[in-house]
Amino acid sequence: MTNVTAEVVTDLFIIGGGINGCGIARDATGRGLTVTLAEQGDLAQGTSSASTKLFHGGLRYLEYFEFRLVREALEERETLLVAMPHISWPMRFVLPLSPGMRFETDTPTSRLLRWVMPWARGRRPDWLIRLGLYLYDTMGGRKILPATRTLNLTKDPAGRPLKPEFHKAFEYSDCWVEDSRLVALNARDAAQRGARIMTRTRVVSAERQGDLWLITTEGPQGVALHKARALVNAGGPWVEDVIRNVARINSSEGVRLVRGSHIVTRKLFDHGRCYFFQGQDGRIIFAIPYEQDFTLIGTTDKDHKGAPKEAHCTDEERDYLLTFASQYFARPVTRDDVVWTYSGVRPLYNDGAKSATAATRDYVLSLDQTGAPLLNVFGGKITTYRRLAESALAKLTPFFPQAKPAWTARVPLPGGDFPHDGVAALTAKLKSEYPFLTEYWAGRLIRAYGTDAFAIFGKATTPEALGRDFGATLTEAEVRWLMAHEFAASAADIVWRRSKLGLRLTPDQVEALDRFMAGAASRAISPAAE
Repeated sequence: MTNVTAEVVTDLFIIGGGINGCGIARDATGRGLTVTLAEQGDLAQGTSSASTKLFHGGLRYLEYFEFRLVREALEERETLLVAMPHISWPMRFVLPLSPGMRFETDTPTSRLLRWVMPWARGRRPDWLIRLGLYLYDTMGGRKILPATRTLNLTKDPAGRPLKPEFHKAFEYSDCWVEDSRLVALNARDAAQRGARIMTRTRVVSAERQGDLWLITTEGPQGVALHKARALVNAGGPWVEDVIRNVARINSSEGVRLVRGSHIVTRKLFDHGRCYFFQGQDGRIIFAIPYEQDFTLIGTTDKDHKGAPKEAHCTDEERDYLLTFASQYFARPVTRDDVVWTYSGVRPLYNDGAKSATAATRDYVLSLDQTGAPLLNVFGGKITTYRRLAESALAKLTPFFPQAKPAWTARVPLPGGDFPHDGVAALTAKLKSEYPFLTEYWAGRLIRAYGTDAFAIFGKATTPEALGRDFGATLTEAEVRWLMAHEFAASAADIVWRRSKLGLRLTPDQVEALDRFMAGAASRAISPAAE
């Protein structure tokens, strides 16, 4: 089936439903531009659901002298906390210190240290780490997050899970974020403001025709043609493929695909703080409390040679993370502790760095004006997605003089219209209005939906009023909400991206959910119908 070409011309056509594409769509629609977005799979199905789930400045990037990137990210942490208090919250990070640790690294900082302090022989002195944390505390205009402090690990509870050789640590602030929910909420907000969001829709070709782009897509409704005044290539790991094989443009710019893998283990410690571990190879990993009953450990940095969709945590990467973490934890972390792994491909701008770890995490926006404008988005961090969107619009708005000014700073995402420190009060209110909720259930809903949790439950007075129970507190009412408002079309969309309930559901329960959703879609109970 082929749809007839619509005479309506959209201002922006965006390729890619990850955080960059959805962030740009939200920003642009809020400025009064018309937007169409096409994503070949589900929202956040690629890199944007495979992060370490942190809004952070990137402490280790200071070693590479990436001060602008770190400052921008640090400034964004609190801006984002205010706009999305349901899916993002402050966390404290414990960085253990040991005089005996040595690091093989070739950062600008380590080269300077070898020249100034050759006797250090690969050590990161405590004073240097503390200096970095001082910069971390002060560069971003911190107001909400607490400052760095020094811990005595022989007395502080954070020392109990660690080997006894670790006596001292620094504790600093960063933030957690539900990455794939962040993408879905940006897409939802863009749609509420007028954007057309098309998932499971592949862009087959894009060609310039005069001062417009003619774009051909293949999706659930067949082949369709679209016209746009500007094209945004936010394809993530596929950005280079879009340039060469979709738009058919010769370009010397490209991406370096770097695979980041994570493991999820059973809960390794009881407190709510995270660990920042330094490795002898110069890398760092985090060990983070995850989904209440688990621990998230990651990430690796490996050049990825295959197709982006083929990324998975290899046995080598899993064992690397286990060995790394076991250098710190008193009880070794083993393969038997691992309950899940995931991996994503970061599309870093190819700056010619010698190693994957050294490649820049900064974003690059390249504007092609040989005809109708094409903006290619390279790289980026989830922390700076909003600033990236603003920078993208700064490059595009000269072509759209009617566009309104920047507006997204501290403007709540759907469900985030409550104080940044108001989660406990909102959870108590939800439990009060729906007394059948358990503490876990209420907390999960507020941390996913914020004030929208009340809309999902409506006038329900019993669990039975929420419809079918799929297990692990997932009900028919929530599933229908996700299908109607957040573009969910399959069980995987819900249990691995809109939530992480896949860690708690059995394969049979997931299969039953898939069957229900397929049946609901066939009865026209879908985002297009609601």
